Amino acid sequence: MSGRIIDGKAVAARVRADVAAAVKQLPAQPALAVVLVGDDPASQVYVASKGKMTTEVGMRSVEIRLPKETTQDELIARVAALSADPEIDGILVQLPLPKHISEPAVLAVIDPMKDVDGLTEASAGKLVLGGPGLRPCTPVGCVILAKTERPDLTGANVVVIGRSILVGKPAALLFLEQNATVTIAHSKTRDLKMVCRSADILVAAVGRPEMVRGDWVRPGAIVIDVGTNRVPAPEKGEGKTKLVGDVCFPEAIEVAAAVTPSPGGVGPMTIACLLRNTVLAACARRGWTVPEALAAG
Repeated sequence: MSGRIIDGKAVAARVRADVAAAVKQLPAQPALAVVLVGDDPASQVYVASKGKMTTEVGMRSVEIRLPKETTQDELIARVAALSADPEIDGILVQLPLPKHISEPAVLAVIDPMKDVDGLTEASAGKLVLGGPGLRPCTPVGCVILAKTERPDLTGANVVVIGRSILVGKPAALLFLEQNATVTIAHSKTRDLKMVCRSADILVAAVGRPEMVRGDWVRPGAIVIDVGTNRVPAPEKGEGKTKLVGDVCFPEAIEVAAAVTPSPGGVGPMTIACLLRNTVLAACARRGWTVPEALAAG
């Protein structure tokens, strides 16, 4: 019997609806600023999508597009100005940046109270220490998706494959906050397959196409696939490609209780959680009460 497909698009739509309801209860309109440097096609699509969804939920979208020749000092100055601007509640610098610009140097000047991507050292420190703060969007989305299948994660065995600072490490800490028992697995893990088979919830975030096979999954497990990999698709024609996750979906769905597809799983949650973070940032900065629609999250 096949498992269920966890519809990330539908869950993300519910999160955005909660954000829109929350925005209507606020004294003023929150504002999200997104900074894009260069002309990377994928980044342009992401930024346009973020801007569209920001306005759809009733917030103000500020897009700052800079040429790829922008210097590091110029970018830092622009980000610092946004940090100092009382009308801006959230700041997101679209990554990756051009190679001549240091990403840590730029992220360091984001006001932690406006760090809606949860990527600054201050935000990471608060996550590790369990303090209040903004959490990284993609890992938050992973937890929300897992809880659609298992609302109480207390005592669940969670295996996170991947130890990146963007997804793997923060995801592990967020599941730990939910009182799960967490294992971080990676390329040096011995008998990785058996470690994965111990998981009630398996989170794959390694960036390797379909690395996780069906026999890596414990029967009845929940599988959250963070990966988005472009691979050749000769069946679609010469030179054509397709997107696949880090999990071999056709195999996993035959074993697991539920699996997120890729695309259509974790991806839509990232922007939804970004919008949610922007409202939370506005409330924290401005001393507003968090609306009931978001208070329970």
